[in-house]
Order: sequence, then C-alpha cells, then structure tokens
Amino acid sequence: MMPLSLPMQTVESTQVGEPWLNMTIFGLFVAVTLVIVLRASRNTKTAADYYAAGRSFSGPQNGTAIAGDYLSAASFLGIVGAIAINGYDGFLYSIGFLVAWLVALLLVAELLRNTGKFTMADVLSFRLRQRPVRIAAAITTLAVCFFYLLAQMAGAGGLVSLLLGIDDRIGQSLVITVVGGLMILYVLIGGMKGTTWVQIIKAVMLITGAFVMTIWVLAIHNFNLSTLLGAAMETAGNPEIINPGLQYGISSTSQLDFVSLALALVLGTAALPHVLMRFYTVPTAKEARRSVVWAIWLIGGFYLFTLVLGYGAGALIGADRITAAPGGVNSAAPLLAFELGGPILLGVISAVAFATILAVVAGLTITAAASFAHDIYANVIRKGNLDPDGEVKVARRTVVVIGILSILGGIGAQGQNIAFLVALAFAVAASANLPTILYSLFWKRFNTQGAIWSMYGGLGSAMLLIAFSPVVSGRETSMIQGADFVLFPLNNPGIVSIPLAFFLGWLGSVLAKTTEDPQKQAEMEVRSLTGVGAEKATEH
Repeated sequence: MMPLSLPMQTVESTQVGEPWLNMTIFGLFVAVTLVIVLRASRNTKTAADYYAAGRSFSGPQNGTAIAGDYLSAASFLGIVGAIAINGYDGFLYSIGFLVAWLVALLLVAELLRNTGKFTMADVLSFRLRQRPVRIAAAITTLAVCFFYLLAQMAGAGGLVSLLLGIDDRIGQSLVITVVGGLMILYVLIGGMKGTTWVQIIKAVMLITGAFVMTIWVLAIHNFNLSTLLGAAMETAGNPEIINPGLQYGISSTSQLDFVSLALALVLGTAALPHVLMRFYTVPTAKEARRSVVWAIWLIGGFYLFTLVLGYGAGALIGADRITAAPGGVNSAAPLLAFELGGPILLGVISAVAFATILAVVAGLTITAAASFAHDIYANVIRKGNLDPDGEVKVARRTVVVIGILSILGGIGAQGQNIAFLVALAFAVAASANLPTILYSLFWKRFNTQGAIWSMYGGLGSAMLLIAFSPVVSGRETSMIQGADFVLFPLNNPGIVSIPLAFFLGWLGSVLAKTTEDPQKQAEMEVRSLTGVGAEKATEH
C-alpha cells in the first residue's frame, strides 16, 4: 500500500530554480499584499469591521474570497501530489472537497447567515442556553482551526524549503516561523477586510496559475487526456495508477479508511468555522446566495485542473523525484512548474502557493480569534459587558497566541501530506460541529444538553481516535516516529466519530428534563428560512 503521508527524506541538497528569483517574487507578493492590508485597516474601527469586514463586500467579491479561503494549500500542493503518487485514489480528495461544498450550500450556508452575527456560536446559542453552548462551540472552533493551521504551516515549510534547497528540519522550522510571523502581522493589521482582499488576490492568482499550467500540460500531450494518462502509467511503471484501489483498495481496513475519509470530506465543509464566517461579510441574504454561486464555479473549475496537474506531474516528473525532493509529496506542483517553464514559472507558481497558504492561515486565525474574543471572553467571561473596542483588543492578542501555537504545531507536522492533515480537520469539524448545527436549524426538540453532548462527544471521540491512530504513531510516516501506541486502525476517525456525535445529540435531547423556549425556536426557524430580522440583528 502506498502511504498517503510520505516521509521527509534526507537526500543531497535538492535546489529547484534560482533562490534569488524565488525570493524576489515572494517579496513582491508580500509587499503588495501588505500595502493592501494597510489600506484596508484604515476603515477597521468596530467589531463588525474587524470580524465581518463591515459587511461591505458584494456577492462576486465574497464568492471569490470564499474560493480563496477554501482552496487551501491542501487543494493545490497536497492533491496534486496525491494524484501524482496514488493516481485515481488521490483524485478522490478533489471529488470529496467539491461535493462537500454543495452539501454546505444546500444545508447550512444561507440559513446560518440569516440567523447569526459573527460566529457559529451566535447561531447555536440563539435558541439554547448561552453560556455552556458558547463555550463548547468556541472550543470546537479552536480545535478545527488548529488542525487546519497544522496543514498550512507544514505546506509552507515544504514549499519554501524546496525553493531554497533546505533539507534539514531546523531550516524548515525557521521557514514555518517566518510564515507564522507574516500571518500574525496580516491579521493584526487588517482584520477581516484585509484578509478578504488577500484571499481575493490569492484566488485569482491560484486559479489563473492552475489554468495556465493545465493548458500547458494538455498541449504537451496534444490535448488528449488518454495520452496524458498513458504517459503517467509509463513513467510510474504501474498501469494501476489510473485505476481505483492503489491506496484504498489493498485491504478491508484501507477500504474502511476510504469510507471514513469520504464522510469527513463531504460532511466537514458544512461545519468549517472559517468558511461559514465568510457569509457574514455580505450585506444581504441575496448577496450570500450570489457569493455561493460564484464560489461553486471557481472551486469546481479548479478541482478539474488538479486532475490534469496531478497526472501531469506523474508523467513528466515521476513519483521517485517527487518524494525525494524537500517537501516530499507536497512538492509535485512546484516541480511540475519548473519542468514546464523553468525558474520564472516556478517562482510565479510558488508565490501563488505561498499566497494560498498565507491567505488561508489568515482566515483561520481571525476565525479562531473571533471565537475566543466574541464567544468566550465577551459573552461568557464578561457576560456581554464589554464594548466593541475592548473585544477587538482581546481578539488581536488572541491572534498572537494562536499564531505561536500554530507555528509550533506546523514544525511538528513537517513531512505529512497536507491534504491528509486537512482531512483530519474536516473529520473534527463534521464530528464536533455539524450535528449541532443541523439539529439547531431543523429539529424542534433539540436542546442544550443535546448540543453539549454532541459537541464534546464528537470532538472528544475524534481527537481520541486520531491520537491512537497510525497518524500519530506506529509507522515510519507517523508524527511521533519510533513510538507505537496504535489502538484504532484507521487514519481518519469520521466513520466512528460522526455517527456517534449525531447519536449523542439525539440521546442528550431525549433524556433532558428541561425544554427550551418554543418562541425562540420559532423565531430562529422563521429568521433562518426567510432572513426576516437578520439584517437588524447584525447591525449591532
């Protein structure tokens, strides 16, 4: 079985392209985006400005920013690498991520936007008891954001290490620290408005770059997908690379792992706090719907490109060169760019990937900071007796703490496939958040006890199963090498933790002795379905 998370291999220094050119393009991107963030920060005065960009973005702008937030380093670096190495089974990530977006659209996007204010906890506490629900929602939000941040940081380390020919962990750790510092700077200065503009720029760059590379790869193979697949099989020396099962069909355990992965990907998006928070940056429900339509077209097109890019990397470079490079499997896309267009295209595509990482970590960080400052500090600790300026100050301090923790976590996650790490974040989101969101929106009997049982039960079971899975120990590719305390055989916990969280939400509600206010439930139902009262509520 070809492992998804490939080890970071120590080979003689592998330098791709010209380091000075790569760093110049990086520097230009950082300088331009910092200027934009500084300009955006001039109008960031209130909590609504900091968390929701003053609800000033149009549907197309927000849709492009959603695509920028959703198309993370896992989508570009991780999936292209997974397809290059594992073929068809790697493309399952693209399919899962795209289908997941449709689930988010149909089940939760507009309903949450109509009901809430800034965070997921605003929605969940609308008809339930404020204090316990806000604490639980904030904890699950922080956990999901942390797992997602691990993936982006690991991707940043691998990418820049490839460009500078850094093979040792110390050098890569330094790279991750620099990326984390830039992320903290962006969010501290610009808030959601600055972050949104960075995401818009990044989405345009990423989709354009992927499109150009896709056309280039197809042109080399006479715009014939069959010729491309044939070349990939020949380079790999394995015709099975175009068939299902190279990774997930070897044994009954790997097949179960695939089902678990699919559940996590398809259900996780609808519960990702940083994606849901984007719907609060538009002024009306109509603009929220428009933004979703834009996002679907952009995201769908991009995931079609990953199929060509992945097999293109497999055909033109080969698995051995990819896994031997600094960054391992995550280096497939930059290596393909170098193969196609030399140092200049490599520098541009790498700047795009760097922009991808920076934009997504900024979005994750502001979501986590908003969750702590708005939900825990302002509404639980201070019980609502905190002015917006004080809340924003707390959020900015939280950004620094989260940034430091994510740097440390990213250093520990080096060498893991980032598409795989993101799948863990999706599993935690689907287990800890999705059942409570759906029950709150659609089940009248749902109550506070059910919400608490579901959130803590889903989060606890997912984290526990991950801790005792092969992801953490027991394999050469595990995070803790040399240790073996595997008790759960699957890499992804979704197949157990997601149904368990739904069951606990139902059981807790049925066994609860108290009932919630039926008027609040009715008001939430009307607001979520019609948007009546939503605009007024979000002005404050």
